[in-house]
Amino acid sequence: MTPEETKHAVLDIIQTIVPDEDVSNLSDTELLREQIDLDSMDFLDIVMELRKLYGVQVPEEEYSRLATLASCVDYLAPRLAEKASHCATA
Repeated sequence: MTPEETKHAVLDIIQTIVPDEDVSNLSDTELLREQIDLDSMDFLDIVMELRKLYGVQVPEEEYSRLATLASCVDYLAPRLAEKASHCATA
């Protein structure tokens, strides 16, 4: 997955978790929790969706790396690319 595809995947998950929020104008660098109404359960739902949809496990100690949209992409893009390359060779 490219960084842009990763960003869209994260936005799709967020939109699924908080459907009443407009995610189309989220800043890449502002904290997600300051831009949209995400409580701790919503955040955990996002982490669980990443695992369910893409097989990416985010350890609890690394949750802070998902604070902004840009940090999500930085953290997830290499992991999603690795998963995709493993699927392509399987």
